[in-house]
Amino acid sequence: MNESLTISPRMFIPETLQRCQLSECHGACCAFGVWIDLQEKEKINEFADIVQSCMDPTNYDQGNWFLGEIEVDSFTLSGKVIHSRLVTRNLPFKRKTCIFLRTDHKCALQVASEKLGRHPWFLKPFYCVLHPLDLNDNGQITLDDTKILLEEGRSCLRYSERLNAPIEIFEKELRFLLGDSKYLDSLRLAN
Repeated sequence: MNESLTISPRMFIPETLQRCQLSECHGACCAFGVWIDLQEKEKINEFADIVQSCMDPTNYDQGNWFLGEIEVDSFTLSGKVIHSRLVTRNLPFKRKTCIFLRTDHKCALQVASEKLGRHPWFLKPFYCVLHPLDLNDNGQITLDDTKILLEEGRSCLRYSERLNAPIEIFEKELRFLLGDSKYLDSLRLAN
């Protein structure tokens, strides 16, 4: 939970959207990997044996799960991020994907978290939990242009017959990122 995060007004505007289904999208959100805060990397490495046991076999061991370049990111806890390694896959995508994506379309970090008896997002990087939400220039949680997201074949959003506000669609993620009370306060202020 990041104390400085807030929700942008954009999240309260109902649209004809619903969340993706893993059985349909096959983890498309993992196709390009993720930026991982250095503190998150340390936590992943702390549980490396369990994470490794939940991963698909690769030619990369723990020391090679991350790329070498570190970048500055003012929205993360340490202020520095590193990118997950991308690996070539035949299924479900014929392109590179995050090393932690499994062939059953689940994330090894999430499976490992559950194996540890923790919240499924215990080891998940901030930007994984956030996606397809984003941060605007003010650091508020928002949603990107939905027209573009809906046009993608395996998008993280789907068309819905009814109107849904993003704050409701992504309740689980927002409660995790903001905490229950801050999430509920945001809902109350909007009504």
